[in-house]
Amino acid sequence: MEGTGGPSAEPVALLVRSRCDRFGSVLAVDRTGPHVTVTGAGGRIGRAIASLLPAHWDVRGTDLKAGEHVGALDVRDLEACRRAFTGVDAVIHLAAVPDPAASGQLLLPTNVIGAYNVAQAAADRGVRRLVLASSLHSVSGAPDGTQSRSDDQPRPGNLYGATKAWAEALGAWIAATTTTSVVALRIGYFAELRPDMRTVVARGFGVAEPAGCR
Repeated sequence: MEGTGGPSAEPVALLVRSRCDRFGSVLAVDRTGPHVTVTGAGGRIGRAIASLLPAHWDVRGTDLKAGEHVGALDVRDLEACRRAFTGVDAVIHLAAVPDPAASGQLLLPTNVIGAYNVAQAAADRGVRRLVLASSLHSVSGAPDGTQSRSDDQPRPGNLYGATKAWAEALGAWIAATTTTSVVALRIGYFAELRPDMRTVVARGFGVAEPAGCR
C-alpha cells in the first residue's frame, strides 16, 4: 500500500532453505544501509528470514522476550513501539499468535491490539516502509474449488484469519492517510527445509501473496 489507490498484488512464494545468526552479526558491524526493525524476530519465520536480508542493512531483531542478539519489545505497548521505531527506515512486523485454532481471547492482545500499535507507531515515527505478515487464512473461507487470486478481498475461515484481515485493513488505512508505504504479505506456506512437492496437498500449500500493496 504505497501511496493511495486500490489494492494490487503479485504472487510470491516464501520458502527458506537455510538460516544464520544474522541478527547477531548486524549488532557487531557498522552498517551503512537502511535501519530495519523486525518484530517477532525470535520466531520460526523471523529467525529464518535473517539470512535473506541484504548484508548491508542494519537489522534490529526484537521479540516479546529478549534473547541472544534479540531485544525485548512488547507490541502490546504502543509507547514501547514508538521508542523502538524511532529513527527506523522500515519495520517488518512478524510478531503474532500464529495458531489458526486460537481463541479470540488469546488473539486479541497481540494480533489485534499489537498490530494496531505497530502500524500506528510506524506512522507516528515516519517509518518509510511497513511490512505486515498476513496469512492465507485471511482468505481461507473461500469455497473449495475456488481459485484464490492475489486481489481477492479477505474471507477468513477462522478468527486467526480475521486478525490477519484486520492487519491488512490497518495497512490500507496507514497507506491512505500517512506517508508510510505498506506491504501486507499473505504467507501461504512456510518451511525451513524444502518440502517434497509430491507429498504436499495442493489445498494446504498455497503461496505467499502481497495483499494490497501500494
